[in-house]
Amino acid sequence: MRMHAMTGPAALAFLLSACAGNNFRPVADTPIRIGPAYAIRGTTYVPAAAPGYDALGYASWYGSESGNRTANGEQFRPGWITAAHTTLPLPTYVEVTALDTGRRIIVRVNDRGPFAQGRIIDLSRGAAELLGIKAQGHAAVRVRRVEPSEKDRERLRRGRPAASLERVSQSALQKLRAQQSVAPR
Repeated sequence: MRMHAMTGPAALAFLLSACAGNNFRPVADTPIRIGPAYAIRGTTYVPAAAPGYDALGYASWYGSESGNRTANGEQFRPGWITAAHTTLPLPTYVEVTALDTGRRIIVRVNDRGPFAQGRIIDLSRGAAELLGIKAQGHAAVRVRRVEPSEKDRERLRRGRPAASLERVSQSALQKLRAQQSVAPR
């Protein structure tokens, strides 16, 4: 196991959280964790760097696990704009597009899941609300890895949404929907 030296604000945040007794990892973008392969219900998942990740599938959302530990050790906060993904590094930033409306948001991936067939991302309640899919329970989406500005990263690390993005055009949405309809489920 490799040890990472912490300095400055990260070390102070870690020490303060340890004093508070919650033993959660401070919300930070380093270290980035890829992790070993793991198996859930007979399916093996192999985490990887995947800098060009771009996938079509379905998103679901979760929110009843408030206060639990995420896969990267942070405290799960359902109202924050976060998500779970089976193989992307933790944390990773992704753009999630709702294929029914074209609405797009930036989300910080800090947990593992979903482990249901056909689902490619599990959004926090806050992310599902912001994307406009909470009432549906699940929705067709495009998930694409992005490198947001430091300002947007900071907003997301503090539980606030990144800057608003323009909706995807109807013609681009039609192309994405057509690609999804031929993709294996």
